Amino acid sequence: MTRTGTDRPTVYPTLLYADAQAAIKLLTEAFGFTADAVYTGEGDMVTHAELSYGNGVVMLGSKGRAGVFAEAMGEGGPAGIYVVVEDVDAHYRKAAAHGVKILMPPTDQDYGSRDYMARDAEGNVWSFGTYAPAGGSA
Repeated sequence: MTRTGTDRPTVYPTLLYADAQAAIKLLTEAFGFTADAVYTGEGDMVTHAELSYGNGVVMLGSKGRAGVFAEAMGEGGPAGIYVVVEDVDAHYRKAAAHGVKILMPPTDQDYGSRDYMARDAEGNVWSFGTYAPAGGSA
C-alpha cells in the first residue's frame, strides 16, 4: 500500500517483541493487519517491519538486536494502541476465534464509541473500536 499526500500517517507506534515473527502472525491473522514490509536478519530476527490497517501503520521489530532504538527501548512495554475499525463485533469474533486474550468484549461507551480490548502474547493492549478523534477518519 503506497501512502502519499494527506492519507500518509504522521504517527507510527513502534513496538519491540521477544518473538516478532509470532507478533506479525497474530496481528495479520487475528487482527487483520497487512504486512507491508518485513526485514529479517540473522536467526530470523525481525530488524524492521511495517504492518498497516486502513490508514494506520505500526512498526515493530525483535528485542535483543543492536542499535540506539533497541537499546533505548530495552525491556520497555507494554504499550496500548487504539485502532479504528468499521465492524467492531466482526473484528472481535475474528480475534476471539484465533484465541486472542480478550480483556473487554464489545462495549458501547458513554462517549459514543463501541470498542473491545485484547492483549497480545507479550502484554501489549490493543483496543479496536469506532472512536475516531477530531481530525481522524474511520
